[in-house]
Amino acid sequence: MKQNIADRIASLRVLLSENKLSAFIIPSTDPHLSEYVASHWKSREWISGFTGSAGTVVVTLNKAGLWTDSRYFLQAADQLKNTEIDLFKDGLPTTPCINEWLLSELDDGDSLGIDGKMFSVSEVEEMKNAFSKKNVAVDSSFDPFELLWSDRPAMPQDSAFIYETKYAGVSCLDKIEQIRLKMEKEGVESLMVSALDEIAWTLNLRGRDVKCNPVVVSYLLITKNETLYFISPEKLTKEVEGYLLSQNIIIRNYDEINNALSDLNSANLLINPSKTNFDVYSAVNPLCKIVRGNSPIALLKALRNEQEIAGVRAAMMRDGVALVKFLRWLGLAVPKGNETELSVDAKLHEFRAAQDMYMGESFDTIAGYKEHGAIVHYSATPESSSSLKPEGFLLLDSGAQYLDGTTDITRTIALGTLTEEEKIDYTLVLKGHIAIAACKFPCGTRGTQIDVLARVALWQRGMNYLHGTGHGVGHFLSVHEGPQGIRMNEIPVLLLPGMITSNEPGIYKGGRHGIRTENLTLVRRDIETEFGEFYRFETVTLCPICTEGIIKSLLSDAEINWLNDYHQVVFDRLSPYLDTEEVSWLREKTVAI
Repeated sequence: MKQNIADRIASLRVLLSENKLSAFIIPSTDPHLSEYVASHWKSREWISGFTGSAGTVVVTLNKAGLWTDSRYFLQAADQLKNTEIDLFKDGLPTTPCINEWLLSELDDGDSLGIDGKMFSVSEVEEMKNAFSKKNVAVDSSFDPFELLWSDRPAMPQDSAFIYETKYAGVSCLDKIEQIRLKMEKEGVESLMVSALDEIAWTLNLRGRDVKCNPVVVSYLLITKNETLYFISPEKLTKEVEGYLLSQNIIIRNYDEINNALSDLNSANLLINPSKTNFDVYSAVNPLCKIVRGNSPIALLKALRNEQEIAGVRAAMMRDGVALVKFLRWLGLAVPKGNETELSVDAKLHEFRAAQDMYMGESFDTIAGYKEHGAIVHYSATPESSSSLKPEGFLLLDSGAQYLDGTTDITRTIALGTLTEEEKIDYTLVLKGHIAIAACKFPCGTRGTQIDVLARVALWQRGMNYLHGTGHGVGHFLSVHEGPQGIRMNEIPVLLLPGMITSNEPGIYKGGRHGIRTENLTLVRRDIETEFGEFYRFETVTLCPICTEGIIKSLLSDAEINWLNDYHQVVFDRLSPYLDTEEVSWLREKTVAI
């Protein structure tokens, strides 16, 4: 494999020289700027061997580097061993950004190559501005992988399917009417939609084009009078085609999007420059004024309607039942000495798959034992899979897709004897989790403003984690969805009633252990006072939190009460769906501390 990587980089360099290019940038995305992509677009993985979901490779005529964030520092270091690709730890103050590094490597008059379909408008414009200072041209028309990648997977061809209104809560026609009202309010006539989750939500369609993400590769163009849907015709069944026509959707071929934008006869067109690729943007009719801004769909999608909320609750109930069955099994199985990270992953899948409306996993399960837990997005392989012993922590981050909701949960499970350090770290992470779960905040609060609550107990002991504390979650859609979030960097989106957000502080110590506790929360109205309206988080995930690692003296009375109350809710809601032995196990695991 390492030799293949060397050969691939060498072949790319030949193409670069032939095209008078001095460097080429390879991101992790697709033409829709997705986080998770179909195999057809995994060019960065193909050229580097790095399998994480986030990262960018840069190849010059004599150097190569991979930039990735803290979730993947350990994984990338391992997967890049014995290649010429250097690891750049993105986000650290000592790490130059890609543009800075390239400016130091390229000479005046050089040319940089990118595939404009794989970069947002904002990214390309920032790039062109940065490199103009050194007279370096940016060629956005270069796509080497059609030539280099001989066994490249085909474009996804699975059929789309209808997502019934009984799950979605609102019909496609009504959603488009809501979108047009928002467009009218913003003074725009047309809206270009590239984000696959926004398209799936709007049309009440789902698909199988991206592993774990039930989206359909397509584009959507909404005008005052028409809705045009760009999709490969082989993906449309007669049923789906009939449904789209009944919703007044005009069907066009996926490859016709640029031509349609070139012919667009509209006074103005709303485009999100961070979610639209540069190639599509460049095709817009120059007589059409481009208005830059956020798609109204993003916020409409994030605010769950009552039917969606009911579905989420039902999905969490079934997921909780599966998790209780699994955790009980795990406690019995580990002492026998035959389990590994891979075997527990398979067993958890088995319990979830037995639940009604199960449609698959919402992401690849992360089962990291002891030091593997410190690799934030660890993925066990037959070579790396550790055997589980009755000692230390197992970090288990997993989720499922159900027809009525998407789940995402992390539990750090004590398999036996723990060190004092493990107990302290576990309790500090729990304190951060409870601080977010229990907080109340005024209307107008952003996730950035409360992120510190999850970190303060760690900061006081000189520790921190570099990933976000919370991300939005789709409704039988992508497990990572915006626009809301809880993280240290600024997100200018308010936390509003109906939003689903994760709550997942953690701590990671290379070579020792990783700890994370994650539930999903629903923003709810709480009280109104003379100071205005206040909101709160309702924890919707139903699964016991392991108490074996808790140092009770480090918790306040309020934190202890929160944990005990949460466990009572878990027991009350899940026990009716469990057998006698499972109820007995759950009662023990949710007993008040």
